Amino acid sequence: MSETCSTTKHRTIDTGQFTGTESWTRYLCGVLLTDGVRHVAEEASAWWLIDAICSHQLDRHVSAQPFQVWTLELDPHGPGALLTCEDGNGNFVTDQKIEFTDYPENKRVMWLIDDGENRVLLLPSEY
Repeated sequence: MSETCSTTKHRTIDTGQFTGTESWTRYLCGVLLTDGVRHVAEEASAWWLIDAICSHQLDRHVSAQPFQVWTLELDPHGPGALLTCEDGNGNFVTDQKIEFTDYPENKRVMWLIDDGENRVLLLPSEY
């Protein structure tokens, strides 16, 4: 049995070419975005996802985490999704219910890393 509704069409955003980044883009709250993150946001019209991750950095509990694993998972039974943040060791940090999204993938993972000077949002393949 399929994990998604048969009426929902999902596609995968090709990110295989992103194994590092050639440039960074400064975004909200001073977060730097890699080429791969920009590609996902542009291909999926998902700047709202980047906005959500960056806005959570205003929460001291979240921003205190130097390594954050952000996962967007679509609800297989409806139009929404759940955005969760863990600390890289499987410990829950925060989450946000997304009531409606047309995001094309069932799941997307991004990492936010604080290197002491910058906070960088990247794809795992870009680490």
